[in-house]
Amino acid sequence: MFEKILQEMSQAVIDGNKEKCEELTRKLLGLGRSPKEILDRGLVPGMDVVGIRFRDNIIFVPEVLISARAMKASLAILEPLLTQGEVKEVGTCVIGTVKGDIHDIGKNIVGMMLKGAGFKVIDLGVDTKVEKFIDAIKREKPDIVGMSALLTTTMGYMKVVVDKIKEEGLAVKTMIGGAPVSQAFAEKIGADRYAKNAAEAVKRAKELVGVATIAVSDQSSVISHQ
Repeated sequence: MFEKILQEMSQAVIDGNKEKCEELTRKLLGLGRSPKEILDRGLVPGMDVVGIRFRDNIIFVPEVLISARAMKASLAILEPLLTQGEVKEVGTCVIGTVKGDIHDIGKNIVGMMLKGAGFKVIDLGVDTKVEKFIDAIKREKPDIVGMSALLTTTMGYMKVVVDKIKEEGLAVKTMIGGAPVSQAFAEKIGADRYAKNAAEAVKRAKELVGVATIAVSDQSSVISHQ
């Protein structure tokens, strides 16, 4: 029964059906399913499909945004539940979608999951210029700066930020992710870590601050698709 509802939720994300996403989220919560399970096994697999179709030019930005809107409707319900409770703070992360890119669904999920894992998260939003990243680093003294991009035309801006951080001699680790990004690209621009999905982003962040972590599900796409 639960599997069928979770599959329906994934399809609702793919179809961009905002009302259905909200309805199924409340239904699953009412049936006692955990917010993380709904995220990992319902919402994220649907967004995975959207990300793959976008990558393969089967769908385009308008369709991605419609699916993202549907997913955000569910996230608005889940976020307070995902981040509540007493969690020991393990570090600080500044995150943002880089200049020229206004996609934020993946960044938002990563932010929520980092909060749930004990990180203080400062979200700079979308279309974030290098100056804004640098100002936040100097002000907040974070352990990690996370950058996201969905478009191939904006991923190059990550190097601008990484280079500026090094030029300023700022003691902060860098982590990147997004549909067009890869481990090879991270190495090329000198980023400290690459995360292909939100669960991996949490794992990599914990590595960077020296916190032990347990194995996590690889279903959670996130940073990789929005």
